[in-house]
Amino acid sequence: MGERTIYTIGRQFGSGGRQVGKALAERLGIPYYDKELLAMAAKDSGFSEELFHSADEKPASSLLYSLVMGNYPMSSGTLGFNEMPLNDQLFLIQSNTIRKVAKKGSCIIIGRCADYILKGNPDLISIFIHAPLEARVKRAVECYEVPADRAEEVCLKNDKSRANFYNYYSDQKWGMCRTYSLSLDSSLLGIEGCVDEIIRFTELADKNKNHCI
Repeated sequence: MGERTIYTIGRQFGSGGRQVGKALAERLGIPYYDKELLAMAAKDSGFSEELFHSADEKPASSLLYSLVMGNYPMSSGTLGFNEMPLNDQLFLIQSNTIRKVAKKGSCIIIGRCADYILKGNPDLISIFIHAPLEARVKRAVECYEVPADRAEEVCLKNDKSRANFYNYYSDQKWGMCRTYSLSLDSSLLGIEGCVDEIIRFTELADKNKNHCI
């Protein structure tokens, strides 16, 4: 791994993306940021941590608000900070927190549009962890203790929420492979196998960084 590598991990619900991130952080001995970002953003801004939790990976607008505003992306900059819905304000604050931790050194950041927020950073490796629905349902039941009769619904609902959040706040498409540096199927590789592939990819990226491909 180079002097600094910032890993962002997007994930389908039940794919084990968080576990991959934690295992990678342990293997490399670098900081891991997930819910920790919410507490940090709250401290930076003075807003309550509960507000950040309630808005976590959820788009700002209701259907009515989207229709009225034309479902504008955050990148359009059409509104001033104080005119934005609260969720949008929280997103901007959290974005600044993400940039702040990325400046400190190598780390792993889970979800929250971090790959888009850090787009253009030469030290960024963006990863998406996915798996077939059947495998994710199984993990949801066994690892997250989701009732078996609701597991598929929970997986799909969470995926939809994450996709809406990502697509709303970025000009990219959640889960589309060309959006990410690396896309991995955890059902084929397993958690440690995903970590192995990420490290191998990082080594190749470091080697080729200063060469024309």
